[in-house]
Amino acid sequence: MLVVSSFEQSASLEIAITNLEQNGIAKEKILAIPFDKRREERKFFDSIHRSDGLSLFDVSAALGTAFSVLGASFGFVLYWGPIIWGLIGFAVGAILGFIIDYFFTKSRTKKRKKINTPSTEVVLIVECEPFQSHIVEDILWSNLALGVAQVK
Repeated sequence: MLVVSSFEQSASLEIAITNLEQNGIAKEKILAIPFDKRREERKFFDSIHRSDGLSLFDVSAALGTAFSVLGASFGFVLYWGPIIWGLIGFAVGAILGFIIDYFFTKSRTKKRKKINTPSTEVVLIVECEPFQSHIVEDILWSNLALGVAQVK
């Protein structure tokens, strides 16, 4: 039977491995696999094949619509007319919205990098007998495992 768990890279992981060895699990039956961190920066622009859920065009669409309505409204009294001023208002609003959204998203991703969010950094796989699985699971949970699963 395999017991699979995920941990942050910390002293709790080392203590869990030591407790497992003290409870009769051989070193050869314990496998710890660390993950590599992402080395490249996240991309701001989505493609058709990849999207991260952040959109840079929400504020652009809203401000473009609002500015085009204002441009068309004031265009009735201005020289070029409502259509041209509506298009100018849309362009100005869309560009302004894109700039605001770009800098807001950029600052939000910088803040996210500074905050240490708990993430799975090490996967611990323990091979044990079925009667040992509850002991192994209790040891892992008591040493701050992020998740534990059994594979029979």
